[in-house]
Amino acid sequence: MSTQTTQTTQKVSAPARPGSARTPRGRSAGRRLPTKLSMLLVCALWTVPTLGVVVTSFRSVDDANSSGWWTLLAHPGGFTHLTTGNYSKAIEQADLGTAFLNSMAITLPAVFLPLLIAAFAAYAFTFMTFKGRDTLFIVIVSLLVVPNYVAFVPIIKLYASVQLNGTFPAAWLAHIGFGMSLAVYLLRNYMATLPRDVIESAKIDGASHFQTFYRLILPMSAPALASFAIFQFLWVWNDLLVALVFVGPGDKQPVTIAVSNLLNQQGTGWELVTAAGLFSVLVPLAVFLLLQRYFVRGLTSGAVKG
Repeated sequence: MSTQTTQTTQKVSAPARPGSARTPRGRSAGRRLPTKLSMLLVCALWTVPTLGVVVTSFRSVDDANSSGWWTLLAHPGGFTHLTTGNYSKAIEQADLGTAFLNSMAITLPAVFLPLLIAAFAAYAFTFMTFKGRDTLFIVIVSLLVVPNYVAFVPIIKLYASVQLNGTFPAAWLAHIGFGMSLAVYLLRNYMATLPRDVIESAKIDGASHFQTFYRLILPMSAPALASFAIFQFLWVWNDLLVALVFVGPGDKQPVTIAVSNLLNQQGTGWELVTAAGLFSVLVPLAVFLLLQRYFVRGLTSGAVKG
């Protein structure tokens, strides 16, 4: 009787084979396979156009106008016709040096000013109590669904009355207004996840709201601040519509307008546009690489709570 019981116990407690599909590891690997394949497909779809831009930026004028970039892969002999002259020609013809300085003059204030204002607003919505706080927050967040171009006509009329059209402050104010709702939303949701015990301790020690904000909240909110800074920097740097409407072509044009002017009316000049486009992404790429460790953390924190 005891021998039979022992054998039954051994059969029941025998572990499954590591490679068996019935094990939790096997089922988990099976569920991850479609996800991995989907990610590979998305990466491929994202990489192919980028590869086309890179190849076109090195092709000669005749090759770029006579055939697609993919023909280079079918006929490897075309690699001998590649040239780097498109980059020097694009920089000289579009005056990208001045355009870069103009883009920096537009982008930096349009990033730091809404970040500072939204940080104060997010602190008030999170840690201060006043009448109509939740209603006001909902109104600000609801502005995210309003298209930017709806406000262009009244803004242009307002700028014309104070002679702001065609200046850098015109672009600053436009980008600040368009980016404020997202900034307040992201920062408020992140600050809502911060431990309130620290805030209460600071209040007991006699710290004012400004001291609490400057010494505690800002350092702890660095991931959220960096996340919005990346979003706003990429949006302003790559923006063409707001730059055309409020700044326009000329000596103050940013790099996006300078690059678009390289394309001729006949649809030629793609080799210069792609070269200048790749040259212009160096700055936003460097910004993203420097702040990427804060990016995901700042976006996901507060996604549920708040």
